[in-house]
Amino acid sequence: MNFLERLGMPLLYRFDPETAHGLAIKSLQLGLAASPGLVTSPRMRTTVAGLDLTNPLGLAAGFDKNAEALLGLSRAGFGFFEVGAATPRAQPGNPKPRLFRLTEDQAAINRFGFNNQGMEAIAARLAKRPRDAVLGLNLGANKDSDDRAADFAKVLAHCGNHLDFATVNVSSPNTEKLRDLQGKEALSALLSGVLEVRDTLNRKIPIFLKIAPDLTEAEIEAIAEVALELKIDAVIATNTTLDRAGLQSQHRDEMGGLSGAPLFEKSTRVLARLSYVTEGKLPLIGVGGVSNAEQAYAKICAGASAVQLYTALVYGGLSMVQDILVGLDRLIEQDGFANVSEAVGTKRSDWL
Repeated sequence: MNFLERLGMPLLYRFDPETAHGLAIKSLQLGLAASPGLVTSPRMRTTVAGLDLTNPLGLAAGFDKNAEALLGLSRAGFGFFEVGAATPRAQPGNPKPRLFRLTEDQAAINRFGFNNQGMEAIAARLAKRPRDAVLGLNLGANKDSDDRAADFAKVLAHCGNHLDFATVNVSSPNTEKLRDLQGKEALSALLSGVLEVRDTLNRKIPIFLKIAPDLTEAEIEAIAEVALELKIDAVIATNTTLDRAGLQSQHRDEMGGLSGAPLFEKSTRVLARLSYVTEGKLPLIGVGGVSNAEQAYAKICAGASAVQLYTALVYGGLSMVQDILVGLDRLIEQDGFANVSEAVGTKRSDWL
């Protein structure tokens, strides 16, 4: 942790979590956050769904919901980063408080409910994005929409020309019945509509699908079948969980999605199962509970071509990005792999 983080993070903890998060976004806008810049090596460079990445570590959606800190995040060392989720119309989300630190568990629970300023405000910022970064947008649906499936396509149509990839998010537990769209028929119809819009954009960007960790093996197989049939470019596994097993914090019973350390094993098992049923034919991005190089490497060995993190930053700061990447590079070299892609899925069976 660098000097600014050692000074600033204890101050942030004095605020409620959502206020502290807003201050973290402001610090990125003002250039006050850690900025290690490019972190890469020949072993770390990789390609995922046609995207050339300087390294395989990305920032998950939800940190910068409104695309307000694009320049600061582009300098934070990530190989790629994702903003949003964006919905067609601005919406306030669920009532506060809706974000809780579970310090004893190195975790967080949120029930934001897709709070964001809407696709028009977000698109205006995306149009001014840094061009030397790989940037994606998480697509969402308005809570009161009459046609949630159409909302995803609508956001892509409005924002897609400013993106390198887009993610269909049907896995948030905080919008009522949203996860119902993970069912085979509903998911196929939704994705087909998004892909039709994608084909009208100035360039054919990759479309990712983000799934929940609370899925049965049969549900994972059905999602895999749809993704392969429609030629989705990658799947992100996973979003937050509703599981509360083993938590110690006083906030453990709050409603919402749990992220952070307790999610690591559950999300990695879903990742490995998805890798197994797709026979490695579909690029996967592993997310859930990653806070160090060993965990990032475990996701890769379980089947992930790239990895994302978010909650760990609450406890470790942005400087941990560089620490993870340096350690990951060392682990790849130690196991005798020439690059990241050679390590993908090599220990998948350990998680099945």
